[in-house]
Amino acid sequence: MNSGEGATNVVWHAHQVARDERAEQKGQKPCVIWLTGLSGSGKSTVANALEGELFRAGYHSYLLDGDNVRFGLNKDLGFSDADRVENIRRIGEVAKLFADAGLIVITAFISPFRADRNMVRHLLPAGEFFEVHVHAPLDVCEGRDPKGLYKKARAGEIKHFTGIDSPYEAPDSADLTLNTGELSVQDAVNQLLAFLKARERLA
Repeated sequence: MNSGEGATNVVWHAHQVARDERAEQKGQKPCVIWLTGLSGSGKSTVANALEGELFRAGYHSYLLDGDNVRFGLNKDLGFSDADRVENIRRIGEVAKLFADAGLIVITAFISPFRADRNMVRHLLPAGEFFEVHVHAPLDVCEGRDPKGLYKKARAGEIKHFTGIDSPYEAPDSADLTLNTGELSVQDAVNQLLAFLKARERLA
């Protein structure tokens, strides 16, 4: 985990190729689409489907998924509040770099704390971060329980599980809310595509 000690004797190195030039080369406008919601709400499923649509339409994108990132970059982090904060801080910095490279970045993380999501928003230029609340009621998420995590949490086998014994702070004013308790995956993706077109991120 991050020790809290910042690096010293470092100097920012300016790039010969500018951020706007990377985006122009790809013929698109970069952004970060941040999907947040409870486990089982459908974040990863919707994110995967969205990336597929973008790929087939010729856009350059990359999906950062919560579980996948914990196999590598964040494998040293657990699920305490402090580790969750550090998890999102690292992902925010990675998402910023990918957007700087001109990509459309999709993330699927529970990211339970508003302050952490707002921190990531402020890493990006104005208008490039979109907070998408993938919302399904707790009982719906628990009924799906695709990984069997709610069952383990209820049995006390998993501690600090969001929605059970660790809080989830829903967005106060998400840029878009997808009610996946009612929407099909395709309907959710269609809403996302329409939203991105309205925000002039897609042609």
